[in-house]
Amino acid sequence: MSSLAFPCRSSPLTPASTSVTPPVPASPCIKIRRSGRTAHRHLHRLAARTSARTVAMAAAAAAPVISPKEDLPPILTSTSEPPPLFDGTTRLYVAYHCPYAQRAWIARNYKGVQDKIKIVAIDLADRPAWYKEKVYPGNKVPSLEHNNQVKGESLDLVKYIDSNFDGPALLPDDSEKKQFAEELLAYTDEFGKAAYSSIISKGDVSEETVAALDKIEAALGKFTDGPFFLGQFSLVDIAYVPFIERFQIFFSGIKNYDITKGRPNIHKFIEEVNKIDAYTQTKLDPQFLLEQTKKRLGIE
Repeated sequence: MSSLAFPCRSSPLTPASTSVTPPVPASPCIKIRRSGRTAHRHLHRLAARTSARTVAMAAAAAAPVISPKEDLPPILTSTSEPPPLFDGTTRLYVAYHCPYAQRAWIARNYKGVQDKIKIVAIDLADRPAWYKEKVYPGNKVPSLEHNNQVKGESLDLVKYIDSNFDGPALLPDDSEKKQFAEELLAYTDEFGKAAYSSIISKGDVSEETVAALDKIEAALGKFTDGPFFLGQFSLVDIAYVPFIERFQIFFSGIKNYDITKGRPNIHKFIEEVNKIDAYTQTKLDPQFLLEQTKKRLGIE
């Protein structure tokens, strides 16, 4: 998906292993005087314009990472000093709540290079000035500091980590599967927008959303040598799972719609991917994600 979908702009999320909970930064306050009806219409328009990426992450001071299996570092804010940049250490800059950063985080864990790629957690609501000035001018996450260079964009980073670090390959040698992988990676943005459109709407789940979910169902059935997009776990699964995870939660809790009903391949995919430690080590508590997303959308 493009950077227009699911923008990771939110308060910090504290991993379960962090002993001290940082304060929640105050939200910017903008005073707007409107009549009740006008204000309602204005807020509805604002919600409609909110990009899909916003719903994917949640803002709070104590979002639990379910099973990190490592001592995750504290979140760095505008008052935090930078790490010793470009000292030869490879660093993956993330926000614990961001699904885009989660992609690169999963890839790092699956390759088993936790000792070679250090996690640096950034508070995107109160991000350090040095992050943009000295690390990544794009000022987004994820980014990767490696060999005195910094690279960004989540799908590019998944491929880069796969190509430049030891560990299980994230792409099979089969040419047909490689071609299908590129087709699926190119579809991520369209899938996210189609699914998100129903979450922010007041009506039922749209035909566009149903068609997008059905397309994922069909894609998961193309190869029969495993429950994943290319049969065996790959970078395509890493690209989709942070979003499928959230959409399952949001559609169930907000629309009373089960994305797995009548879609056995999606059901099996979710079941099997939750057996992969590299993924579960990056997951947030589902109820937390749902509650925070409802707050964002003004849903009681």
